[in-house]
Amino acid sequence: MISYFKSLTFAQPYWLLLMLIIPALIAYYWWKNKHQFASLQLSGVDWVKSVQPNFKTRFRALPFALRMIALALLIIVMARPQTSNRQKQVHIEGIDIMLAIDISGSMRARDLRPDRLEAAKEVAVNFIKSRSNDRIGLVVFSGEAFTQCPLTTDHTVLIDLFKPIKSGIIEDGTAIGDGLATAVNRIKDSEAISRVIILLTDGVQNMGSIDPITAAEIAKSFGIRVYTIGVGTHGTAPMPVTTPFGEQMMDVEVKIDEPILKKVAQITDGQYFRATDKSSLNKVYAKIDALEKSKIDVNIFQNKTEEFIHFAIAALLLLLADLILRFTIFRIKP
Repeated sequence: MISYFKSLTFAQPYWLLLMLIIPALIAYYWWKNKHQFASLQLSGVDWVKSVQPNFKTRFRALPFALRMIALALLIIVMARPQTSNRQKQVHIEGIDIMLAIDISGSMRARDLRPDRLEAAKEVAVNFIKSRSNDRIGLVVFSGEAFTQCPLTTDHTVLIDLFKPIKSGIIEDGTAIGDGLATAVNRIKDSEAISRVIILLTDGVQNMGSIDPITAAEIAKSFGIRVYTIGVGTHGTAPMPVTTPFGEQMMDVEVKIDEPILKKVAQITDGQYFRATDKSSLNKVYAKIDALEKSKIDVNIFQNKTEEFIHFAIAALLLLLADLILRFTIFRIKP
């Protein structure tokens, strides 16, 4: 109990100045009761000594005392008493991660359901939700690359920015090197202990001004690890193709530059993964999630807890007791 009151602080301490009126009210009560009795002359007072005061006489000031204590408690309530937990050391797992996702036309292939891009977006969003302590950003690329979201801890905003992503919003093609270089540029100045890029593509470099190996060397120079994911089944995959008769499904050959993706991962001390369906893509992200756990010791304080409710309940109980006493035992009969 003593430690509880020692840890108590007040959000609005100036209300405590009202405590000064309590001594004034006590003084007024004492003065009023001293002068409310009439004087009476008696020939002797020896007979009074045998008269014992009753409960009402002994404790006639009890209702007033209850009101004063209740008033003090209500003043404390207005001052908003709070407690805060002690400082404690905890372990958190947090790193900086940039996602670089291919949004070229071939990502519309249906070997992953509903298609490669939508499957990649859904799995990436689930991955983000599982990394609550990380700063995560997003780069998208096809024939060129741009940053959809810089590194942020506001995962709600990041997830919302996945919704408008679709094939065709930028020039078509596959600029793997540009996508990787853009992600490197966004994460290179991070002060995090661990910095990671997850690069997902389903094709072969055919556009862009930077080749993937050069981009990987740049990432290595900044100590950035790159995990590469080749997404797509083996052989052929159904893909919607525009024809003179409208959009039709056609089987197209799956071409993923696995040697380059493996080389990029090797240079940066990362790993390459192949995802042939949505289930395996989930497993890839789960493996990356398990690999990237960077524990950091930090000191944290929990939020302050409002404690006024205890004082308010006590004040109400005292006022109720005062009311009951004044209308029962201490009732003044006319």
